[in-house]
Amino acid sequence: MSIYKNSLQIISFIVISFTTKSFSQSLPDSTIKKIDSLYTKWNSPNSPGCTIGIVMNDKLIYSKGYGMANLEYDIPNKPETIFHMASISKQFTAWSIVLLARQGKLQLDDDIHKYLTWFPDLKQKITIRNLLNHTSGIRDQWQLLAISGTRLDDVITQDQIVKILSKQQALNFNPGEQYNYSNSGFTMLAEIVKSVSGQTLRKFTDSAIFKPLGMNSTHFHDDYTEIEKNRSYSYDRTDSIHFTNAVLSYSVAGATSLFTNINDMSKWAMNFYTHAIGDQQDVDMLTTKGKLNSGKELDYALGISVNTYKGWRQYSHGGADAGYRTYISVFPDLKMSFIVFSNVGDFNTGRKAYEMADLFIKDTTKKAIAKEEKRDSTSAILKDSLAIRKYIGAYIGDDGLPFSFDIIRGKFYYHIYDQSNFLIQDSKDSFSIAVAPEIKFVFSVKGKDTLSDLYDGSSIYHLKKYISDTSQTDEILKKYVGTYYCPELECKYGIVFKDHHLMLTNAKYNDVKLTLIAKDHLTNDNWWISHLMMMRDSKNNITGFEVNAGRITHLKFNKVE
Repeated sequence: MSIYKNSLQIISFIVISFTTKSFSQSLPDSTIKKIDSLYTKWNSPNSPGCTIGIVMNDKLIYSKGYGMANLEYDIPNKPETIFHMASISKQFTAWSIVLLARQGKLQLDDDIHKYLTWFPDLKQKITIRNLLNHTSGIRDQWQLLAISGTRLDDVITQDQIVKILSKQQALNFNPGEQYNYSNSGFTMLAEIVKSVSGQTLRKFTDSAIFKPLGMNSTHFHDDYTEIEKNRSYSYDRTDSIHFTNAVLSYSVAGATSLFTNINDMSKWAMNFYTHAIGDQQDVDMLTTKGKLNSGKELDYALGISVNTYKGWRQYSHGGADAGYRTYISVFPDLKMSFIVFSNVGDFNTGRKAYEMADLFIKDTTKKAIAKEEKRDSTSAILKDSLAIRKYIGAYIGDDGLPFSFDIIRGKFYYHIYDQSNFLIQDSKDSFSIAVAPEIKFVFSVKGKDTLSDLYDGSSIYHLKKYISDTSQTDEILKKYVGTYYCPELECKYGIVFKDHHLMLTNAKYNDVKLTLIAKDHLTNDNWWISHLMMMRDSKNNITGFEVNAGRITHLKFNKVE
């Protein structure tokens, strides 16, 4: 039996070697070897993998598939293989809005209620531009669904998302005040396209984008039951040689669900400078960076990021749903693009795209790099560590960010989850991350409280120092026990006391242990509801909690008597 199995694997590998033969147009063998060496780990008949594409001028100069599109039927990945794009989809939704704006059918600063009468009036003007820039304050659809009890591997429909968004009772923040990535905004943009054009996003993009560009293998996959030939399947890794199916059953469009392949996506990449459809004014509108109310400019434009790499202007975006990982980076001034699609969840497509780019793109930022390198470990040594000691300790934010700070070998370090690095002292009470100086911690002492404000360039997070409480008796913990109901999502969770611990319970999920931090914060390992901040009345009795985690803040659950 083992001989038969080995023979099948050998035959499969031969098939892969033939069917994944690369398309190359003028690349030297030495460069091809360097590219292929980046994907050796995934070039196996026993592993999911990826497809890649390199665009230069108006040609796809190199494309290839590695590993398997389907492990159960030994189908290899090829440049023609169809992948689910996840959030790369957003730039196509945004381009649809651009086209409608150029036709005079809408304006980016229109109030969304003009087109979406079902969205509640939250006494704030939310514009189409807010949706495009992720500055609307609207809570993220995936997290709302997860909290309500819908698993992300359940069947999820467009109508289901519209229904849950139509019940929102508050925003995360006032529109334009912050940047907070929200998939909800792009589902709503798809609904705006439908409201204005009379066509679903799938039909509109098919006629206005994909057919004119010759992207004949591309569409918004808005019906999960639809059969799509040559598609890859989605996987997660369990260990070095074993994988599981990562189920994706979305019937949605706008924030995600674009289906395409390397060959088609290369045509889209070229359009940023060839203008086969649209013109430079359309591209300029799509790539205009967003701004906060404060005037702070974002790196995010309309469904696409706009910044520089090695001194060169780039338009880029990644995507991640289930086991699909995708990335595209377009360098318009170089007329080059690097594209990577994968069907396994631990694949870092962005890293691989830039590793390929490094083989072609010359760095023009030597002076800037030399200046930045001065922010090294030597420059991090504190001149007066005694003055900083009052800031050492554990902190938590109202949104659940669990930071801690310490002095190690004369340097001030931050720690969060599994990340840790030293900080550079910019002034008496202000510190920045060495490799990302735009991220700053500003410390202060107000009364009995030691505080730190975290600035990341577009948002401010307030952190408060706490002392770990080792005297959490059973009687103290029992005060948190109860049933908690969310009127916005029409769902409930329970906090129960079991074996000297608090546990979070829900009808759809396994019980999870809660950790009490600083009296009013409960944390757990479920990403969608990982931080609860207790609400209290004037007598200090618990009246409920807020979910402040990820892309949701101030989602209220009231304690049910």
